[in-house]
Amino acid sequence: MAPVALVTGTSTGIGLSTAVHLARQGFEVVATLRDSARADALRDRADRESVKLHIRTLDVTRDDSTQACVRDVLQAHGRIDLLVNNAGAGYLATMEQTSEEALRRTMEVNFFGVWRVTQAVFPVMREQRSGRIISLSSIGGLVGQPFNDAYCAAKFAVEGFMESLAPVASRLGIHVSLVEPGPVHTEFVNTVRATGNGTQGNGPAVYGELLGRYMRGSAETYASLGQTADDIARIICEAATAPSPHLRYITSEGMRSLYALKAGDATGDTLRARVATRLD
Repeated sequence: MAPVALVTGTSTGIGLSTAVHLARQGFEVVATLRDSARADALRDRADRESVKLHIRTLDVTRDDSTQACVRDVLQAHGRIDLLVNNAGAGYLATMEQTSEEALRRTMEVNFFGVWRVTQAVFPVMREQRSGRIISLSSIGGLVGQPFNDAYCAAKFAVEGFMESLAPVASRLGIHVSLVEPGPVHTEFVNTVRATGNGTQGNGPAVYGELLGRYMRGSAETYASLGQTADDIARIICEAATAPSPHLRYITSEGMRSLYALKAGDATGDTLRARVATRLD
């Protein structure tokens, strides 16, 4: 019997690629997205690669949607072997430019959505005494990034949640992994950049100047270090199929070196100076 994978946020980018790659690996993939009207790209990719996907609606910010989706998956397939928490939303602004509404929305999708879906699926895996949970974090969940105050807060929360859950889960036959990309060329990035363009004029003028520098530096970083959605999907598949998956998968050497700098910098002073160069 093929293992059953539930993947969130599959309308574009990493989620879409992950759903297709997992299906090619032999998983029965339930590919979920908030808006069923946005499923065309997913269906087209699946058709081109001759893989079968079970496409379902799931809004990770709603309890009723989450519970209904998990119930439907169990009725159709009888089990859930893999959960990939991919659904997310970015917001490019510093604290003074971020409304409480924007902060809550960012946290709701990026952290509470992960919590909500994991909480719904975990009892299934506990009863099975087997399963894997892979949550998409970010280098921004390990190292704070300028003008990503709300987004990094959410991703740091995901990191803490998964690290805390992992030891207990391991005693129940469940593997927990974090996948932490750096720059990735996806529609998600274009949306975040649009957010930055929208907030650049908000707040004190100094923020507009600094954000402009940050966005120009980010463009250079993406040009030199950016990965593709398929690159990340292959790493997710590795975590999904490895006999003994790691807790953490930092997806590029450049991001691993940045995390290593943080790990060896007890005061944080060197890391702060390094990250601040992105505003020069």
